[in-house]
Amino acid sequence: MTGPGVEEGALLVVGDVVTDVVAVHPRPLAPDTDTPARIRTLPGGAGANAACWASRAGVAEVRLLARVGAESARWHERALLDAGVRPRLVVDPDEPTGTVVALVGGDAERTFLTDGGASLRLSPADWAPGLLDGAAHLHLSGYLFFADSSRELARVALGAARGRGVPVSVDPASAGFLAELGPRRFLDAVAGVTVLLPNEDEARLLAGLPETAGTARAAAELSRRVPLVVVTRGAAGALVAEGGRVTAEVGVESVRALDSTGAGDAFTGGFLAARLAGATAADSARAGCREAAAAVGRLGGRPA
Repeated sequence: MTGPGVEEGALLVVGDVVTDVVAVHPRPLAPDTDTPARIRTLPGGAGANAACWASRAGVAEVRLLARVGAESARWHERALLDAGVRPRLVVDPDEPTGTVVALVGGDAERTFLTDGGASLRLSPADWAPGLLDGAAHLHLSGYLFFADSSRELARVALGAARGRGVPVSVDPASAGFLAELGPRRFLDAVAGVTVLLPNEDEARLLAGLPETAGTARAAAELSRRVPLVVVTRGAAGALVAEGGRVTAEVGVESVRALDSTGAGDAFTGGFLAARLAGATAADSARAGCREAAAAVGRLGGRPA
């Protein structure tokens, strides 16, 4: 296990570190032949990305618990340290670091091919009570909930945080994996969290609403179960819902999008940084939108 200790007021992120292979192809994919693309191998992972964006947005102390393979542990540790994150990386003896192939089209939207690798093997044995010492907030990546071992780790972390009165946020992470797990099972697993950060598809799915249902309705319904729900809407900004009603609608500045990979993670990082600084939910959503706008203008899911 690598990584230094933490200080008071830290943001603790528990989630995934993966290696991203990002392929930007302005033209549609051509079957059975070559398609020109700009391809880069970059550090990624929803949890790690959010931690890096939170550090960029001003959180003085950000730390991350994740599991990686031995073949790239040092590379990932160095990238996190360079981003201002204190990594606590468990090196898996058998599985390689997870890998995501992100296919990014000319509209900057992306399709993921995901191999969870070592990140799926994060377990309660990787947890230590001292991880929450001095923590002001715990953020759990939704990817934790899609495998038995990491879901149990999330349950342990959530219980420990609640026992100390530390607020907890969750980003559901993937509508596809969420549908496979089942919305009810996911909601049962995250019972007790204080902030839920879904995108529009995830919000409708969790609220049990059809694809044609309005985002505001989904956000309001979910906020009957979770005190604060913030639904990201891509270029349309975000909705904030509390106590069964939408309390704010936040826009986002127009930007030239290159790659939407990590935009949601950037929003999470910016949102949490603002909340930890004492901002309102609406102002925190605005801060999240600013970071997301910065994210879509560059390749990959991390800040420069």
